[in-house]
Amino acid sequence: MASGKGAVANSSTLAGWYKSSYSSGDTPQGECLEVAAGHPHVPVRDSKRPTGPALTFAPGSWAAFVAAVRRGEFGA
Repeated sequence: MASGKGAVANSSTLAGWYKSSYSSGDTPQGECLEVAAGHPHVPVRDSKRPTGPALTFAPGSWAAFVAAVRRGEFGA
């Protein structure tokens, strides 16, 4: 996997991508992130660019971000 610190150049080289169950495929902008399970760090990519780059996060950092979203700490 070609990568830099915290990134993967071509995210299609990783397996296990999925979208949140809260994502709707019918949004006009298609604004959705995908996450790939089963990797030491958590890769995240733009669903509109399946061969584009992915950012990677330490599992604890990703879990803290998801928890903050669930608590509503970010504006709509």
